[in-house]
Amino acid sequence: MDKFTRNYSIVLGMLVIALVAWWLSSIWQPEVWSINDKLEQDAELADYPYQFRVLRLKDGVATISSPRNFQVPAMRFLEVIHPEIAGLADDDPKVVAAQEDLVDHQKRVQDMVLSQPEVDSVTWELDVKWLADHGVQVNGG
Repeated sequence: MDKFTRNYSIVLGMLVIALVAWWLSSIWQPEVWSINDKLEQDAELADYPYQFRVLRLKDGVATISSPRNFQVPAMRFLEVIHPEIAGLADDDPKVVAAQEDLVDHQKRVQDMVLSQPEVDSVTWELDVKWLADHGVQVNGG
């Protein structure tokens, strides 16, 4: 092997090792894994059709997945998990109960995440993949 090929191989190998190390450090989030384990082990949350999870934790701010936001109103999500309420009025008791159930679950997730010592606050991020997997198009997402 000539000198150029050897040096090129060494530099390329070091670059690959650096990229793998950077990638591993970006996905290595044991605090997030621990919080998500706690959410998964909660019987009330485990029974809900949408599984909330912490996506990342940075500087004390936990970002939690959400099936709704201003782009995707709660009713659109609720019609996916409760098809029987599609087309009902917003004040129908079944719709109100489904909305309250969603709020209760989001509040439980938020409280559980905030109870962790490494978490100071939470933000919510729309789960575009889950919605797309369930036939909900998100504009601009």
